[in-house]
This record gives sequence, C-alpha cells and structure tokens, in this order.
Amino acid sequence: MRDLKHLLYFENLLQEANNELIAKAKAEGKVCVAYTCENVPEPLLNLPGCFSVRLHAPHTGSMDIATYYMTNLLCEPSRALLERAVEGGFNFSDCVITPDGCTMMNRCVENMELLHTMGKDNPKFFHEYMEIAFKNSETDVKLAVLQCTNHVLKPLHEKYGIDVSDAAIRQAVAEHNKLCRLIRAIGDFRKGDKPRITGYEFHILCLATYACPGYLVLDKLEETLEELKTREPDDKPWRARVLLVGSEVDDSGFVKLIEECGAFVCADRFCFGSLPGRTEIALTDDEDALTQVCRHYIQNCQCPRMMSMDKVYGRKQYVADLAKEYGADGILYQQVKFCDPWAYERVLGSSMLQHDYGYPVLSVDRPYNIASAGGQMRTRVQAFVESIEIKKIQKGGKA
Repeated sequence: MRDLKHLLYFENLLQEANNELIAKAKAEGKVCVAYTCENVPEPLLNLPGCFSVRLHAPHTGSMDIATYYMTNLLCEPSRALLERAVEGGFNFSDCVITPDGCTMMNRCVENMELLHTMGKDNPKFFHEYMEIAFKNSETDVKLAVLQCTNHVLKPLHEKYGIDVSDAAIRQAVAEHNKLCRLIRAIGDFRKGDKPRITGYEFHILCLATYACPGYLVLDKLEETLEELKTREPDDKPWRARVLLVGSEVDDSGFVKLIEECGAFVCADRFCFGSLPGRTEIALTDDEDALTQVCRHYIQNCQCPRMMSMDKVYGRKQYVADLAKEYGADGILYQQVKFCDPWAYERVLGSSMLQHDYGYPVLSVDRPYNIASAGGQMRTRVQAFVESIEIKKIQKGGKA
C-alpha cells in the first residue's frame, strides 16, 4: 500500500512527550491537563480552555533514578514516567490528575510531587489523586461524580477559572465524540481479508489522540479517513490476524514487531487503544452531563481494576466478541512487566479465551520499551503465528 499522507507527521509527533502541538495549544493560552490512566473521564479534561495529554515516555532507556525512589519491583511504565519527569520531560503540564487505578501509578505521581518535578514556575500548578470505583452500580457512579467534582472540576475552576458548567461539559463531550467517530471509522478499515490500514499505522493515529491536543489532530484524521476510502489494499495476505489485549501499549514498536512477524494486529483492546477507549458518550437532556459521563466510564470500563463478577466475566466476553467482529485468528494477551492488575487478568483471560471460547492465545509479559527485548519477543510471536497456521491446515483451511 502507498504510504498514508500524514503518517510520518504523526510518527514525528510521538517521538517526544512534549510535541509541537502541545506547544501550539499552550501558545494559544490553553491549560494542559496531564493524566496517567484511562479511568479519568477524558472529556472533563478537555473543557473549554483546557486540553488533555496522557503522559507517556517514548524511547525510555535507563530508569535508574526512578528505580532508586520506587524500587525495581514496581511496573516499568510508572518508573519510566517518573524518570522522564525527573529529567524535565513533562514541564509543559499545568497540573497532573491520577486515579488509584493501581497503587504503582499513584506512587509514581506522588514521587513527582515530592520531588517537585513540574510546576516550579507555576504557582497555580496542582496534583490531584482520585478514588475510583470497583463495581458497576449507581453507588459507584455517585462516587465517580464526587471524585470528578472534587479532584477535576473544582481545582480547574478555582486555579485556572475554567468553565465547569453543564453546558461546558456537554460541549467537551460533543468534541470528544467527534474524535471517537473519526478514530473508530478509521479502525473499521482493519476489518475484512484485505485491510486498508495496518495495525501499526492505526496505533500511531490512535496514540496521537491521547498524546496530543485532540482538537489539533482532527483535520489530519479527517483527511486520513477520506484517503483510506480509496486506498488500494495489498494483495498479499497476512499469515494471521491477531487481537492485541492487555495493559498499556504506548510503544508503537511493539505493534510493528508483531506485524513484521506476519501477524496483522486487527484490533486493539489495550490501554491507549480505541476499544473501548474511543467509544462515543451518549448524553440525554433529562440528567446532568457529569453524571452521564461518569456512568459511561463505569459501565464501559474494561480495566481489571473493576472487580465485580459481571465485570470479571464481561471482560472476557468483550474480547471474544471483538475477536469475532474483527476476524481474529488468535489473541495475544500481553502485560507490561510487574503490572499487577493485568498480571492476574492475563492468566485468567488467556485461559478462558482458549478453553471456553476456543481461540489460540499467546500470553506474554514484556518490557515497557520493546527494543530492550525485541529478539525474544519476535521468537515467541513467530512461533505463535506458525501454530495458528498449523491449526488452519489441520482444519482443512489454507495457511
């Protein structure tokens, strides 16, 4: 396939956490709201006058300083973010909001605060920590409303004068939905035997919507969607189609490695992915917008942080449904090293998807930066692809 017109542009944006679009939005006088977890309702961070940036640390190398403060038993993403913060890589932020999705990320942001890694020249700078729900109930929705009010809306209004009215929230949701529609429409081109976009290309586009001000990438996403409608797919078939599931993947090199082994990443059920991260939020006029936003995040959350049994089993059904919808031949369950919530989820999920739903599953843990262990991962993925091909032959199909 011919190269996407804007792919190189998006790839360059993701080379640094502090990219040119962040600088542009800051120059327009907007407040940069940094966050660390998908459990924070994103539209509330993109109210008029604000823009959100989900923190990531591209090309992470040594994490010696962060390991000194946090030990080597905490997950690599939390240490990578702290290392980058100590280096001054997140100084563009005007505040940091983190939920207790896991204690490791909380420790990361607490160390950022204690070490004064950000906001030294900004007296309005603040850190906020949110308690989030374990279950899917109206009580949990009320908790989410309280937490979002106290730890997102109040400080943004009091520190920066941000409009946090119902009308402002509805406007932010409308803009969020526009971004979601674009990304999901682009992602739909991964369906079918001859996809018009690779998993790597899609991951670059989707990741940019988290790591850059969303309103500044809309125009190029719209152009890309139009481009894909007439893009000629490759005739050469992929050896296998895999659904990538698990903890955060903000390292596009991991997706590229998988596809270099002949496995097309047809869907992205992981943190920083579009499923369900780029799902539209439906609002009605008979209830306040904040409550509806919180209910959407509670009901649609696929994070292993949610521990009620309907959520535990529902996550596996969700993956199975995605595998069917996107035509996956197998499922790659991954977990970044030392991520406790996804470690348990990976063991249970990989077993259930294989034995209860009949999908071939590769279960792996991986480093935050795949470049540090690319050879080992490549061997495992290649073996998985070959096993899928053998199963196809045994069933009388083509490899």
